[in-house]
Amino acid sequence: MNNNSVINQNLTSVERAAGDLRRGGIIVVTDGKKAHLVTSAELIVDQKIKQLKALSNEDPLVGLTYNRANILKISPRSGDVALVKISAHMNSGVISSMADPADDLMQIMRGPFVVTENNPTAIHDAGIKMCKIARLLPAAVFSVVLENPEHLIEQNDILSVTVDEVLNYTVNDALSLNIVTSAKVPLEGAEQTTMVAFRPDDGGTEHFAIIVGDPIREAPVLTRIHSECFTGDLLGSLKCDCGEQMRGAIKYMNEEGGGILLYLAQEGRGIGLINKLRAYHLQDQGFDTVDANERLGFLSDERIFEPAAEMLKQMGYGKVRLLTNNPDKVTGLENCDIIVSESVAHKFPSNNHNDLYLKTKKKRSGHLL
Repeated sequence: MNNNSVINQNLTSVERAAGDLRRGGIIVVTDGKKAHLVTSAELIVDQKIKQLKALSNEDPLVGLTYNRANILKISPRSGDVALVKISAHMNSGVISSMADPADDLMQIMRGPFVVTENNPTAIHDAGIKMCKIARLLPAAVFSVVLENPEHLIEQNDILSVTVDEVLNYTVNDALSLNIVTSAKVPLEGAEQTTMVAFRPDDGGTEHFAIIVGDPIREAPVLTRIHSECFTGDLLGSLKCDCGEQMRGAIKYMNEEGGGILLYLAQEGRGIGLINKLRAYHLQDQGFDTVDANERLGFLSDERIFEPAAEMLKQMGYGKVRLLTNNPDKVTGLENCDIIVSESVAHKFPSNNHNDLYLKTKKKRSGHLL
């Protein structure tokens, strides 16, 4: 089996395991020496806790990201994951509320929480990342498999993934993107427009390029990296400026003689639509965009730039004039061997609903305008 086939098989294994997590199932994550049963803390029920104990004969632990643990006043022993013992008062309702901050302001006293003596390992990092890949809240319940994990996996029909498969998944998925098809799609603001569809080898997340005009490959191409925004792009939400930025970019590219808008499936800065709505709920409670994402347990921005870079390379473009106010996008592309010759400002007026959002991007996320 060649290297590409191995990577594709690994991607498929992670996708299938993520599907089981989304259904509330149990998977196994192994580093080759040790193995842990893993399930979502968000979807946990009392029967699932009993099942974990029965399969491993060990008391399960709740794994939280550093950001979420910090909100609950839990200090990790080391690393980015806090491992919490399931004490007598912690039923499935308490555990799921540890993952979900929706009722934090009404449930101040959920502890005490006891951190385990054991330091988290790469298995725990991978278990949390599996929840992110499954578009769930980044919190998991772990239970160590003491012996013969292969027998347990086979007898209970449990999907298994390795630490390396999980931790390398996001980048490998991006690097396996291929052009599937293209078609001319006249758009408002730019009638000479072609859409190019990209799909990874595992059949997973699809991304799209919108090519305005016929930009030449020898000169830096005017480019916009645009993360999909269902609420802003399609519904015209006033909580963000995404729809205006997308349509404004296409119109501006047309006026400038051409360009490329990379439409990436990275909703909500990479946390997914449902988690973005959860963040909106927290914003209604008074938290800004950054605080809301971190209270959910995520980083303030979970996006990566490998998909954008790979799409540009496959279309034959290696130099860009990047239409953005976000320096991280410039750095991200340059780290993926795309030359950014210029950063072109891209700003639209605020409204009463998104004024704080735009100010937060400038104040806390380093945006230039």
